Amino acid sequence: MNAGDTAFVLVSAAMVMFMIPGLALFYGGMVRAKNVLATVMQSYFALGLVSVLWVLVGYSLAFGPDVHHVIGNLKFAGFANVGEAPNAALAPTIPHLAFAAFQLFFAAITPALITGAFAERMKFSAFALFTTLWLLLIYAPLAHWVWAPGGWIHNLGALDFAGGTVVHINSGLAGLAAAIMLGKRKGKQASFKPHNLPLTMLGAGMLWFGWFGFNAGSALAANGLAANAFITTNTATGAAMLGWAFVEWIKHRKVSTLGAVSGAVAGLVAITPAAGFVGPMASVLIGLVAGIGCAYAVGLKHRAGYDDALDVVGIHGIGGVIGALLIGLVAQTIVNPAGANGLLAGGGFALLGKQTVAVLAAVSFSFIGSWLILKLVDRLIGLRVSDEDEHLGLDHALHKEKGYTFLEGDLNL
Repeated sequence: MNAGDTAFVLVSAAMVMFMIPGLALFYGGMVRAKNVLATVMQSYFALGLVSVLWVLVGYSLAFGPDVHHVIGNLKFAGFANVGEAPNAALAPTIPHLAFAAFQLFFAAITPALITGAFAERMKFSAFALFTTLWLLLIYAPLAHWVWAPGGWIHNLGALDFAGGTVVHINSGLAGLAAAIMLGKRKGKQASFKPHNLPLTMLGAGMLWFGWFGFNAGSALAANGLAANAFITTNTATGAAMLGWAFVEWIKHRKVSTLGAVSGAVAGLVAITPAAGFVGPMASVLIGLVAGIGCAYAVGLKHRAGYDDALDVVGIHGIGGVIGALLIGLVAQTIVNPAGANGLLAGGGFALLGKQTVAVLAAVSFSFIGSWLILKLVDRLIGLRVSDEDEHLGLDHALHKEKGYTFLEGDLNL
């Protein structure tokens, strides 16, 4: 066991946890004032709920000893057999507890990401039940497939350094299912404007900072691989911001603050699966493709007719797909010998084919599974608030609170 690695991973875990309040502010600033507390609450509640579920059974299902290459067994339920000694199969130089804690916050932020797709219209009780079922039935199995020894995607040789499939494609496709099933928000599209963009920008800054723990921490050691993941994360984020700004300039001859931070998040998403498998120059390419691609992708909701309130599908779903597939082109074993070379690095089409299989598996499993869970929750308790509550605002209707008392009479903000 290495003390430096242990300290690094614990600090990284805390940084990933810090991303969740960052996400709460990022989302909270983008909704209308009457829904800001309800939106922020969903991220915070996901953190508390998953923290308990993870210890009880979630971690064991995701990382417990393999059962038929699809799920973990219950050996680690209640954190039994998860102690201070390392688990050589998962992280050989840090306490097993440190690895489990690090993975906890990945599990907590993923359902919180989904909330942006159904913002301003889901019942709190429905959100809590959906999150519980989704964590155990969708997130845990997919995490096992991709990251656990014995998982079938892991055995296939597809690469996901820090969560392109498990976190971002997974949350993006679950968000798409939720947005379609709940239907559009009431009112005119022009009224759905962000009420506090400085709050959103603050949240984006917290996400950018915490993402270094997310990606660099996934090296699970304080080493050169972590340093590479750190710099590729930052470089791709900057490149994606430039790419999104370029699209806005072409379209409108202006660059918006919301566009700038959305581009940054798109870059963070796309580099997540690749951060430990590519070098700095490849991260520029990934960031530019993600910034440009996601800037156009967020407009698909208008053509398709679904209401993805805060662009979870266009940024996390599409950004995750971009990052996962580009690994198949630009991954280099000189960066990470445990990986494989992509097509442009002389590796042929083999890795790209494996990445494509992983992407298709994540897309189909998350969308179909999330749809079925949403159907069940709707049948049991109903998904959507009443029209009256939606007009009043979810802060008051669901929580009997108001985010801004000085806006008391302005319910349409």
